[in-house]
Amino acid sequence: MIQRKTPAQIEKMAAAGAVHARCMKMVSGMVRPGITTAELDLAVEKFIRSQGGEPTFKGFRGFPGSICASPNSMVVHGIPGPYELEQGDIISIDIGVTLDGWVADGASTIPVGEIDETTARLLEVSKESLDLAAAQMVPGNRVGDISNAVQTHVEAAGFSIIRSLVGHGIGETMHEEPQIPNYGMAGRGPEIEEGMVFAIEPMVNVGGPEIFMDDDGWSVYSEDGSMAAHFEFTVAATDNGPRILNPWDET
Repeated sequence: MIQRKTPAQIEKMAAAGAVHARCMKMVSGMVRPGITTAELDLAVEKFIRSQGGEPTFKGFRGFPGSICASPNSMVVHGIPGPYELEQGDIISIDIGVTLDGWVADGASTIPVGEIDETTARLLEVSKESLDLAAAQMVPGNRVGDISNAVQTHVEAAGFSIIRSLVGHGIGETMHEEPQIPNYGMAGRGPEIEEGMVFAIEPMVNVGGPEIFMDDDGWSVYSEDGSMAAHFEFTVAATDNGPRILNPWDET
């Protein structure tokens, strides 16, 4: 069952989203050659707690970090640790914030200095696909409209959608119904209603769509070793259209 939120509950999620957006901007500014993913993780945890929130990911099903830090061909769920970012890397940082019992979830893939043209295009297209998908979060549309918006944009650019990883509903818990695939037919799937809130998150490979999980039980990589990108917003369907609750990309 898809849970609808009241306007007051959406405001609580937006408060968590505001902390998330500020946190993402802060940690994005820290990304540079030589910094470790553990240092980024520590900074995020300190920031979230300083705002009265809790890092949603920490301890979730035993996950040890406050962020998922996934460089280069790692798509998602990277465990923060000693890895030092290098010039030309990209790093996907996924953050969850719980504030007053409500969750905001979002991710961005950040270049480490100058990156090659193909990788830069990957990031551009993936973020564009997120924006196009979020725009479909309109009462009366269907989940398939979100999915199709991602797929058509990404595949038109020659990149691959990872089909076995999906977005999700979100609220008082991080994962609620429904699942939000990044591929599918427009006009299909559950109808979007006012008050629904989804975590929409395109996950895109330069190469093929296949992935594998590392022996650590968390880290997911592109099977062919190609660069991967991950972008995510928490988006509410309102009577005024889509509302991004954690607009980390705003200046």
